[in-house]
Amino acid sequence: TLEPCAHFGRTPPCADALIAAGVARVVIAHADPFAGVDGRGTAKLREAGILVESGLMAGAAREINRGFLSRIERGRPWLRVKLAMSLDGRTALASGESKWITAAAARADVQLWRARSSAILSGIGTVLADDPALSVRLANATDADMAPLPPLRVILDRELRAPATAQVLDGSLPTLVLHGAGARPIDGRFDGVELAAVEIRQGRLDLSAVLAVLAARGVNEIQVEAGPTLAGALFAAGLVDELLLYVAPVLLGDNARPLLTLPALGEMAARWKLGVLDQRMIGADWRLLLRPLEA
Repeated sequence: TLEPCAHFGRTPPCADALIAAGVARVVIAHADPFAGVDGRGTAKLREAGILVESGLMAGAAREINRGFLSRIERGRPWLRVKLAMSLDGRTALASGESKWITAAAARADVQLWRARSSAILSGIGTVLADDPALSVRLANATDADMAPLPPLRVILDRELRAPATAQVLDGSLPTLVLHGAGARPIDGRFDGVELAAVEIRQGRLDLSAVLAVLAARGVNEIQVEAGPTLAGALFAAGLVDELLLYVAPVLLGDNARPLLTLPALGEMAARWKLGVLDQRMIGADWRLLLRPLEA
């Protein structure tokens, strides 16, 4: 699906392995824009006398490699926001209670999307309200050897307010807490995680800077599991590539919490437009995969 690499990274060059194997013909779906490759793999194969053809099913290959290509071409990971709501567009009761809007099948499905992600991102509001573990729990991964590489847990905590009892601070999984430059830990509760400062813009962590930090760490694909404020801010900043939305056949009423906190619109023409990429039933719930449409 991608041009064979021509450089030493975590593994030796794939192009060298193909040459050593005596392969006569290589079909490449998509070129690799990474500076260490970018045509060098193809050139090395051709210099060895191998027939190289490219472009077959390039669109499908781009979809498979969307996280990697996003990081290389745009300098930021592919960002997916996961949300669950009732039929009347609510995500939690006014008290904050949200367990559970969706049924077990939908919650299990979320684990598969977590497993394909490089990082799971949330905010301090969700940590304080729900104390999530943000781990991958696959029903069929009973053997440790079958478990996926755990995604990096990323918490946006501007003032380092996470409590010592928070599951995301337990040191069991790779965890990065991003905070404002002036914040300092008051005790050892953050000893089991990594801390990094991010620029503050308009009273909150600069979301573009957050994504740049993660891209620099090699993060290709992020799944955001957060409340309406952070999720809405990402939409407003134009940083959301995909919305994974679970809809449960329940009603929570108009006092319950909204799906997203977005700027008020002055006219219908300014509404946020999304295209439906996929829609299907997951148990008793609906799952929609949507992407923002260009204005």
